[in-house]
Amino acid sequence: MTFNFQKLPVILAIESSCDETSASVCADGVILSNVIANQTIHEAYGGVVPELASRVHQQNIVPAVQQALLNAKVNKNDINAVAFTRGPGLLGSLLVGVSFAKAFALAKNLPLIEINHMQAHVLAHFIGDRKPSFPFLCLTVSGGHTQIVLVKDYFDMEVIGQTTDDAAGEAMDKTSKILGLPYPGGPLIDKHARQGNPDAYKFPEPQIPGFDFSFSGLKTAILYFIQNNIKANPNFIQENLNDICASVEKRIATILLNKLKKAADEYGIKDIALAGGVSANTGLREGLLEMGAKNGWNCFIPKLEYCTDNAAMIAIAGYHKYLKGDFVGQEIAPLARMPL
Repeated sequence: MTFNFQKLPVILAIESSCDETSASVCADGVILSNVIANQTIHEAYGGVVPELASRVHQQNIVPAVQQALLNAKVNKNDINAVAFTRGPGLLGSLLVGVSFAKAFALAKNLPLIEINHMQAHVLAHFIGDRKPSFPFLCLTVSGGHTQIVLVKDYFDMEVIGQTTDDAAGEAMDKTSKILGLPYPGGPLIDKHARQGNPDAYKFPEPQIPGFDFSFSGLKTAILYFIQNNIKANPNFIQENLNDICASVEKRIATILLNKLKKAADEYGIKDIALAGGVSANTGLREGLLEMGAKNGWNCFIPKLEYCTDNAAMIAIAGYHKYLKGDFVGQEIAPLARMPL
């Protein structure tokens, strides 16, 4: 595909909300590149260390942008605007990305486009040819957020359900620690679950009214379950790891999907989307497709590279804001908390 960059809006996008440094180039709504630099330094600590994350972002940001431009075959002089994640996220990590975006835009005299990280996860569904129709429901699930979002337009979104305590991704991370799995534990739970029996063990489903979620009680139930079985058999985890992971994954997926079905029924919506880092989980993806087939839904799940934190979703969100002329000034600052 050949582009005439003089006639198309070309967006450089920056994502640095947690521990992935990512840069992407988008031309007229088409993603030309999506570079993600992961941080392995946190594995030794069993979780993301904010100070270390911000330091590694400083090391990765320039090479990531350079590679994104090379992969897209775009010169920095072709860029028409710079989009960046303003929040929510780790403040130190956000500061690196925001500062780079502001400096790049200032040096090239380009407009700036602020992006809400959670909105971008939803808008990742507009990368590629198959897109949901408005209004649609999006289950957005990550390590820090669990939300059911009623999406009325690109930037008209209403959270109709969310976690009252812990997020689904945090429940998976906590379970992986209990099981002694290395960080990051979510993909490892997924891996072991593929080899296990999801009906081997039964875990409780929280009875929370409306469309809201709660995962703190489930985490406690899993902890007590493991502790009690280890007392009887010290090798319980090693002997039953696959079945434990499969059973935990199934319960988390059913909690999420049962609430999603309730919302879909009440709002009468058939276009149903899944987004966020936990949307990469195989059990959740398969569960949504199975539920969708039973209920006549049109299901939308991003490609794996657009599920976890990435700049392509920032780029596509930036493109739609560019079309609206929705820009911000150099006084803009990152926000650790940023409502949808």
